[in-house]
Amino acid sequence: MFSLFEINDWLERQRKHNDVSDEVLVWQALRARVGDDMVTGIAEVAELFTSGDTGSLDEATRLRLTSMAAESSPVEVVAALVERLIDSGATFTGSRLATVVAQLAGPHHNVIFDPACGAASLLLAVALDGKARLYGQDVNDAAARLARARAVLSDHDLTVVVGDSLRADHQPGLRADLVVCDPPAGSTDWGRDGLLLDQRWEFGVPTKAEGELAWLQHCYSHLAPGGMAILVMSPSVAYRRPGRRIRAELVRRGIITQVTALPPGMVAAHSQSVHLWSVVRPGESGPVTSVRFHDLSADDPAGALAPEPHQVAQVPLVDLLDEDVDLTPARHVEASHTDRVARYTAARNGVLDQLGQVTGGFPKLAAGSGVLDGTVLRVSDLARAGLIKIHDGTVTSTSDQLDTDFLRGFLRSSANTSRATSGSGTFRADVRGARIPQLSIDEQRSYAAAFRALDEAEQRLRDIARFGQDAVARARDGLTSGALRPDE
Repeated sequence: MFSLFEINDWLERQRKHNDVSDEVLVWQALRARVGDDMVTGIAEVAELFTSGDTGSLDEATRLRLTSMAAESSPVEVVAALVERLIDSGATFTGSRLATVVAQLAGPHHNVIFDPACGAASLLLAVALDGKARLYGQDVNDAAARLARARAVLSDHDLTVVVGDSLRADHQPGLRADLVVCDPPAGSTDWGRDGLLLDQRWEFGVPTKAEGELAWLQHCYSHLAPGGMAILVMSPSVAYRRPGRRIRAELVRRGIITQVTALPPGMVAAHSQSVHLWSVVRPGESGPVTSVRFHDLSADDPAGALAPEPHQVAQVPLVDLLDEDVDLTPARHVEASHTDRVARYTAARNGVLDQLGQVTGGFPKLAAGSGVLDGTVLRVSDLARAGLIKIHDGTVTSTSDQLDTDFLRGFLRSSANTSRATSGSGTFRADVRGARIPQLSIDEQRSYAAAFRALDEAEQRLRDIARFGQDAVARARDGLTSGALRPDE
């Protein structure tokens, strides 16, 4: 750690100083005060907005936070700091994964529970209408404080208790119609030796290596009849040998309804794929008779993640009860679609079609002077003047003198991107510190047209990469399995 004052002084003398966003400055101030305990620091920020309790926040940080909240909202300020915390390595659930879980859960739940709630990201994502009663438990006291404050800011009714859910369930009588959980992955220290006679192991006592299956049964124990639980699981839980007996019992009794394989990149802490397991406690409709598999592992993690027909398989329970009881979606989806020639042809045609479109997609650009003349405007000033709206890091013009595509194009410049990068290397887009050149509306529209053409070309190149990888994989699998052969 170096003196921030001395660093800024050196940068000014070397004329290398770039203004950084308020969010980065708040982050630096919190880290300088609390060190690695950033959860406590962000909890104090949230409590500043909910109760006015300043905690140990210094006056400059409080004023900066007040200004940030005035430009957006306290909810967005805290959410941005939580996302930055996740980007820096915290094991909380990120907003992207929480959104996918919320889509899978659907609306209209009365009681929602998360036994490993962390900062309450999953609970707040699935509680869409604000009418549900939310319950959580977490082993980290600072995370529980943060969860409570975030719920108050979002106008949700949340009860959070502190403790290890597996070793000490503080809400044993709670029954929810929706349970969501992103449990610790790969942990062997979940308390098995002291819980061998626990009543929750309805489907079998998990081994030390199968902690995720212990969390699944804990979630199931809190389900009301007809209720649903959605858990984030490591892919290996679907096929590991030690968990085979429990998986077989879950399948045999019609508890598992769906397993979805998500693309890599959904979890900030690692680049591996994760699965979402949906389980139900049978109600009036009785147990399910088949399991639905979605294989989205090859999709773009930033896309809509809506399964196509060839990514879905509905498998009868009896077909799953073999020696392995392997619940990996790719295995069942691939087996259910046997027309490999048609699938390879479709992937190949997709590549050729995108290649044909991208050739004319790049705009023609002329040489410039090397600098943009005129006044430079701060995005924060434009927002305060009511000329633009900022939502989730996206800028939209509210004036006929500002072109939205022009604004968004300049926001992606390397200079503006660098202003949102902290000294620790973490990155989070905070557009308020960005700068935009002041140009006439006609000039803006010229730039906007070029930016739109570049965006379209960029998307087509992504599609080409995706279709190309898919076509190559299908061709290789088909050739090596005998389903395809070289066409002379």
